[in-house]
Amino acid sequence: MQLHRLFAPIVLTSTIAFSLAGCGDDSTKAPAQTAASSAKVLTVGVTPVPGGDLMKEITPILAKEGITLKTVEFSDYIQPNLALSDGSLDANLFQHKPYLDDFIREHNLKLESFAPVFIAPIGIYSKTLQKPQDIADGSRVAIPNDPTNGSRALLLLEREGLLKLRTDGPFLKSPADITENPKNLQIVEVEAAQLPRSLEDVALAVINCNFALGAGLNPMKDAIALEGKDSPYVNIVAIRAGDAGRPELASLKKALTTPAMKKFIEEKYKGSIIPTF
Repeated sequence: MQLHRLFAPIVLTSTIAFSLAGCGDDSTKAPAQTAASSAKVLTVGVTPVPGGDLMKEITPILAKEGITLKTVEFSDYIQPNLALSDGSLDANLFQHKPYLDDFIREHNLKLESFAPVFIAPIGIYSKTLQKPQDIADGSRVAIPNDPTNGSRALLLLEREGLLKLRTDGPFLKSPADITENPKNLQIVEVEAAQLPRSLEDVALAVINCNFALGAGLNPMKDAIALEGKDSPYVNIVAIRAGDAGRPELASLKKALTTPAMKKFIEEKYKGSIIPTF
């Protein structure tokens, strides 16, 4: 089976302002400058939805504790972990633990899970079909091109009866693990952020919840099949190994897991994102 990769990853980064300390005696600093230089800044990488929404919600909460929250938005699943590892970020919120674990192994990084926050079910979408089983022979199906989300997508396609996967072998499945493909579907691996665009060119696309929401798709209404709510793929806050004791990160974790935040997630996303705290 020939696999195809479409589109290149795009990274959208917000501008981060850095204060430059001037030369001279401390006694010459204005009071406002002194206060600014002692402020705590926490830089967190997210995808715009839902991570960006959650950061906006907790910004004033952290501000009351003297923490300035800076958010950097990404549209791919690679750069946020690299930026966290090199110190450009203090934390990120965009991935589930199986993806983080696989990324750590592949890139030999010292990162770790810090706090579970929500489940974002992956779903099947189509411009033309009402249910996955209506797909025509030989049709193209787009799935994420990273190992963990690609595996999730294949398992969902299997659950919907479109193919069968080998039961032995590695935990994460790839198109090479397809043992039965009765409709001769063409599996096309696509950068996750580009999957909503791929709907113009494929019969079905299996899209991560955050990118579906970012493209104006409502998983609860627009998905023609959705991963179960018992999914083990809980999205987490990730940090560098050894940073768990930082007070600012403890404040971030606390702000993201309050009853008020749970209510915010439930009311804003109406079941398409499920809090896990």
